[in-house]
Amino acid sequence: MKFCWATLTVKNMEESLKFYQEIVGLELESRFQAGPGLEIAFLGKGETKVELKSSENPTEVNVGKDICLGFSTDCLDEKMEFVKSKGIEIHSGPFQPSPTIRFFYVLDPNGLKIQFVEQK
Repeated sequence: MKFCWATLTVKNMEESLKFYQEIVGLELESRFQAGPGLEIAFLGKGETKVELKSSENPTEVNVGKDICLGFSTDCLDEKMEFVKSKGIEIHSGPFQPSPTIRFFYVLDPNGLKIQFVEQK
């Protein structure tokens, strides 16, 4: 068995696509209408994907405060400067729980915690 994707219900598809493409660095794989008033976009290359789901009648998106998606980066300091340059606040961190791993968090447009991690 393998993990295929995480589905995120989003308030605004364009805003969320911009975040996941420009800030996280995921490529848009496909985008389509999945029924009346329902749009879906898949992002990412390789096995694991992120699915964004948006309704024409958006409601409040409820994300748990204890859930996050983690993405690797080659240089944590450069990634922190990059997200700041895009006007995105660092939610928390950087943290270094061991000599081989460092990470920080930002929030996506829907309030979901996104973790960027550097492994040495």
